Amino acid sequence: MTRRSQAVGAYGERCAVRHLIGTGLRPVARNWRCPEGEIDIIAWDGDVLAFCEVKTRRDGSFGSPAEAVVPTKARRLRGLAVRWLAETGTRADDLRFDVVSVRLSAAGAARVEHLKGAF
Repeated sequence: MTRRSQAVGAYGERCAVRHLIGTGLRPVARNWRCPEGEIDIIAWDGDVLAFCEVKTRRDGSFGSPAEAVVPTKARRLRGLAVRWLAETGTRADDLRFDVVSVRLSAAGAARVEHLKGAF
């Protein structure tokens, strides 16, 4: 991954966190890592614990950001969520897996779309 793509991804995650907080979610972890991968954002939405994958795109040449979350990625994120819950001892009666799509524009603010229960 190039520095530029890392910077774009980091900016997209900051936009996503601001959006989620603005809609009432309470983030509890960001960029949680283990040897198997990373969870971008973990946040409470009321009594639902949401595991959020953030995808940022500068243009539409590779499709929508949400299309980048393929079944293999979704399976890996589910496994990571189980590991995070076990390692942190967090209890949640209801879990959800979301995708937060961030589209950057050449001028103006980024457009953020939050797909709850995306997979």
